[in-house]
Amino acid sequence: MDKISEDSSTQAWNNLGEEWFALAQNGESRMCFIMPYTLEKLGEVAGKKILDLGCGEGGYSRALAKKGAELFSVDCSEPAISYATEQAKKENLSIKHYQRNSSDLFGIEDNFFDIVLCSMMLMDCEDFDGTIREAARVLKPEGRLFASVLHPCFDGNHDIGIGRQGKGIDREVVVMNYFEPKTWEAPLWGGTIPVIWRHRTLQDYVKTFVKNGLVIVDLNEPTPTKEQAEISVPIAWLQKIPLYLFWDLRKN
Repeated sequence: MDKISEDSSTQAWNNLGEEWFALAQNGESRMCFIMPYTLEKLGEVAGKKILDLGCGEGGYSRALAKKGAELFSVDCSEPAISYATEQAKKENLSIKHYQRNSSDLFGIEDNFFDIVLCSMMLMDCEDFDGTIREAARVLKPEGRLFASVLHPCFDGNHDIGIGRQGKGIDREVVVMNYFEPKTWEAPLWGGTIPVIWRHRTLQDYVKTFVKNGLVIVDLNEPTPTKEQAEISVPIAWLQKIPLYLFWDLRKN
């Protein structure tokens, strides 16, 4: 289409704007657990071409660029791309930034990237099949897609889908309806501006990956280290219940 589609996800993340930048850079789970684990799993990236798809405020892109990778950062949100571009310039990092829908990476050539990173974004995009199709298109043969999502078995709409009972380290997950609701609106944790949340089942993920020529190489439900668990009770709780699921996929 060669233009940004104002789908529901794009509208929601454009509206969130600066609130997300603060939440992303101060969020305990992201900064102390998800991001360190992701960077560790990516391993040695020097000289590799990486697409940070759904880059948000650009934290992963900057971290990977500092490790010697060639970064291309994409997000549907104009405020996010502007912020990420500004931060990269401040840190004197050469990162190419593009405002695109994840399902239409126009202007980005086929078979180009060694790695596509989708950190905590696949459950958010409206056109999931289109996003995976585009990620597969721009990957080199044998290229890898690394993706993390909210674990579909343990997180969802807490009121009528996958809820919580109890408090602290003894809090429990209560599955009321694994298959519904598919979408709902609520602020991010610690935020005030509603965004659209989307629930996808394990079946949804696997069938879409397979349909688009991706092979599952590895799957992880990481738990915090002892040191990470000492940061807070919510992180310590992840030693009991996995709220995040990490996919490692390869393009055929």
